[in-house]
Amino acid sequence: MATTMQGGAASLTSQHVRVIGASSLGTVFEWYDFYLYGALGGIIATNFFAGFNPTTQVIFTWLAFAAGFAVRPFGALVFGRLGDLVGRKYTFLITIVIMGLSTALVGFIPTYQSIGMAAPIILISLRLLQGLALGGEYGGAATYVAEHAPPGKRGAYTSWIQTTATLGLFLSLIVLLIVRNSMSKEAFGDWGWRVPFWISIGLLIISIYIRLQLSESPLFQQMKAEGKGSKAPLTESFGNWSNGKIVLLALFGATAGQAVVWYGGQFYARAFLSTLKVDPNTVDMLVATALLVGSVFFIVFGVLSDKIGRKVIVMAGCLLAALTYFPVFKAITHYANPALEAATVNSPVTITVDPADCSPQFDPVGASKFTSSCDVAVSKIVKAGISYTKVAAPAGTVASVKVGDAAPIASYDGSAADAKDKSKNFNDAVDAALKTAGYPAKADDAAINKPMVWLLLFYLVILVTMVYGPIAAWLVEMFPTKIRYTSMSLPYHIGNGWFGGFLPATAFALVASSGNQYSGLWYPVIVALGTFVIGSLFLRETKDVDITK
Repeated sequence: MATTMQGGAASLTSQHVRVIGASSLGTVFEWYDFYLYGALGGIIATNFFAGFNPTTQVIFTWLAFAAGFAVRPFGALVFGRLGDLVGRKYTFLITIVIMGLSTALVGFIPTYQSIGMAAPIILISLRLLQGLALGGEYGGAATYVAEHAPPGKRGAYTSWIQTTATLGLFLSLIVLLIVRNSMSKEAFGDWGWRVPFWISIGLLIISIYIRLQLSESPLFQQMKAEGKGSKAPLTESFGNWSNGKIVLLALFGATAGQAVVWYGGQFYARAFLSTLKVDPNTVDMLVATALLVGSVFFIVFGVLSDKIGRKVIVMAGCLLAALTYFPVFKAITHYANPALEAATVNSPVTITVDPADCSPQFDPVGASKFTSSCDVAVSKIVKAGISYTKVAAPAGTVASVKVGDAAPIASYDGSAADAKDKSKNFNDAVDAALKTAGYPAKADDAAINKPMVWLLLFYLVILVTMVYGPIAAWLVEMFPTKIRYTSMSLPYHIGNGWFGGFLPATAFALVASSGNQYSGLWYPVIVALGTFVIGSLFLRETKDVDITK
């Protein structure tokens, strides 16, 4: 790490404003592109994974989303090395071009119905390109801004970058709201969903123009002029234990927890409201306004971190998330869909099965048919978004669904000759039983306590700002100038790309397996708690270090 710096903070200049504005706006556009996929998950599943069974469609849609995150660490290595060798400015100019083009092209891919398996292959390929580009973007922007910032202001200056991911999500939600409500539901599902991707072409042009106005980082220029640059950034970053151990601690003691709190408070909260059958427009409006109002706290905690330190704020955010996620999400259910909550308590769903008759219902190639009576019953209830309890029965028992005190409804063998007829009878019987027990087909908009749901979402956003606001400055200050881009990018993108990016798919799998709609929360809670312990014990405060070394 660097040595402690003595000296006060300088005032904000017009050059600082340009640096912060250009870096932040460019990143807003990149995250707008990246978040579109997450917001359009249901439509993408229908258009690109139609050849899979319904459960696998959902899982594969989120895995395709996560594919972009999976390659982010590789993008961090490629572009981090480039940034430490040739400069910060030109590297993240390249990343935004790749990101913008690969996103715009998603809007032009033919669907599965048109070109078959080529559609998901092309989609995933573009997702990988997006992830590679994003892997090089964040480290460049954070390093660039921090190296322009005066002492005592790095937390405040870099926190503006932190607002961009949330503002990018906000922008994507607003665009989706406008496009979705400007046409029929059928038209949006058919072709309207492509419009937000097309818009990214205009955003790309604006972003390139903004980035071209920048000059190179003064610290990088000074380092190159003095001949102190690194000739092998990857080796110096990860090939020696003194720097390598800091990379590992930064991952497990900072970015892993930050990532799951961030994705939990934004992505998972939105997806959770959707499982509660709240109208999509209502979900988007509540989430978007909570994000918009809460975004100022990125700056608040960034400024505060310049005064009291980065570590204490990030650790507090992780601990609060671990302690409060379960009660907060249960409260969201209470206020967003009280009828569903009441029905779950008063008339719980029980599926009685022969455990040997059940399969995970995860089909990587879309070739398997899940036809056992257990799979049929579980698929029906999971698809309805309802929690259930699985009860083991003797071998050979035909699965059955029991809603409250009603009589059990026998499932059927989906491979039998009369499966089609039995399917209709089974589905109709289950639907009738659920309706009789008070399970709503969708959340009653008039019954939603929107102020309380908004406050709970706002609280989750505050946790996001606590862990994310100071993280850029903290990571920048951990590593020396000559290998800073490379060293800080890898732990950030493993944390956010893997620990955070795989949260939706992991949480969905946990919920589908257990039958409990809150089981998915165990993943972010455990990771956040682990980060709190490791970070508190092994990472030190860095707010006063001299980053010119």
